Amino acid sequence: MVNSTMRMFLGEYKPNITEGSRIALPKKLRDQIRGEEVILSRGFEKCVFVYDKEDWATEAQKQIENPITDARTRDIKRYMYSGAAEVTIDPQGRIVIPGNLKDYAGLGKNLAVVGAGDHIEIWNLESWTARLEKISGEVTA
Repeated sequence: MVNSTMRMFLGEYKPNITEGSRIALPKKLRDQIRGEEVILSRGFEKCVFVYDKEDWATEAQKQIENPITDARTRDIKRYMYSGAAEVTIDPQGRIVIPGNLKDYAGLGKNLAVVGAGDHIEIWNLESWTARLEKISGEVTA
């Protein structure tokens, strides 16, 4: 049985980044977010992860439960938390991407915003196109 509170972020969108590093989250994705805040963090393939605040707490709890004595666990925690930011969604449905995350993902004017099931990803459009071609080649081979 599917949990009625479960969010499912789906689709691929190409919004532009505006002045002040603002991007409008597509309505279909925004409608899945509870509340007026999201958590942004470094993704693993040079993209920005966007999490509903409650989903971030769930994901963070998984990491917290891993043993601090494990070096990889410590590195994942550092990677996730040091680059994370709590961001408010404005009344027009826009968020501001912090400079450190914008630089990390190489975000310019052309973006891809991708639903990735339990989270959203924001990519530089060229990087997303290349990544999607790589994925397509691997999953259809």
